Amino acid sequence: MRIYNETKTHEVTVDVVILTIHQNKLKVLLVKRVNEPFKGKWSIPGGFIRLSENIDDAALRVLKEKTTVSNIYLEQLYTFGDPLRYPNTRVITCAYFALLRAEDIKIDMKDAQGVADIQWHDIEKLPPLAFDHKEIIEYSLKRTRERLELCPIAFQLLPKKFTLTELQKSYELILKKTLDKRNFRKKMLSSNILVETNEFTKSVSKRPAALYSFDRITLDSKRGHFFS
Repeated sequence: MRIYNETKTHEVTVDVVILTIHQNKLKVLLVKRVNEPFKGKWSIPGGFIRLSENIDDAALRVLKEKTTVSNIYLEQLYTFGDPLRYPNTRVITCAYFALLRAEDIKIDMKDAQGVADIQWHDIEKLPPLAFDHKEIIEYSLKRTRERLELCPIAFQLLPKKFTLTELQKSYELILKKTLDKRNFRKKMLSSNILVETNEFTKSVSKRPAALYSFDRITLDSKRGHFFS
């Protein structure tokens, strides 16, 4: 049984969940820890908040230090404060998350601080994780799926020009279910969020497919349950 010193203040950390679609898999960016606790285990990029910074700045700083990723939009996810989530002391963490295109993330291990490795991991095949980071990742997936039902946030994961097949695949990876191709295309094409580019894929082995982009003007205002 853990005994607490009720007069001791708690510590506050930030953890950042980054999701992407890479090699036709939904993946999360993880770092391998070099320090105890959980030395050698994989974890979400995170760290302690400095007294001189606000939480948003801390999240961006920690992400850059641990992964060299910077200049991205982070959204606050949830605050996790189970008294047993951190060994030997009380640590509350404010979790953030972001959906990003894999090609937009440039990682340079030589500039990363306090980690032994940085890798994308298949969300369906996660390694043993430190702390309660499995719970945090699962919560971020739940939030992402809820948002996807309300608005087409997949634009954050796709290239600027994409096929309807790629769009459907991104939805299926996030929702973890197969969608009817005909119904999906009908709903997407009638949603007024797609723009025809009048361009096609270049392939000698397959029939060229039409390329689309998102209409940025209507994207943010578009709402509705596409797959309710």
